[in-house]
Amino acid sequence: MSLTSAAGLATMLSFVLFAILAVWYVAPWLRSRPRVEALTLLVWISAFRSVALQIFSAQHFGFAVSDRARDQVVALHYRARVAPFLVWLLVVETVFDLVYTTILGVHEHLYATASAVTFLIVAFYVPLLWMSVALMAWQLCSRHKEPLTH
Repeated sequence: MSLTSAAGLATMLSFVLFAILAVWYVAPWLRSRPRVEALTLLVWISAFRSVALQIFSAQHFGFAVSDRARDQVVALHYRARVAPFLVWLLVVETVFDLVYTTILGVHEHLYATASAVTFLIVAFYVPLLWMSVALMAWQLCSRHKEPLTH
């Protein structure tokens, strides 16, 4: 099996496993928690996106680092009225970033050269980010009328 095939298979399996985990465990738990707590947990997953800077040079591609996620966590923690808007910005920016970097990865043959940390990021963390951004959007849409306060 080629490295490209192995990375693609690992990524696909991670997507499937994260989807099962999300449907069976995460979504029911999120429903049982206050809106602010559910969103905060999901935003924390994006806070570690700076690890992906290992793959490409930040100066060359301009990857977003975790400062934005930090800001959303702080806004949620203090229940700022602007917090849901900031989380929406994170969702939009994350989707754009993931699509853009996937295109770059294909162009740069990332799967063919992925090893060590790069392989782990591509096969594990990227699917986790996709799942978390989907869950964030779901929480923002389905609970938009719920206040951030308890």
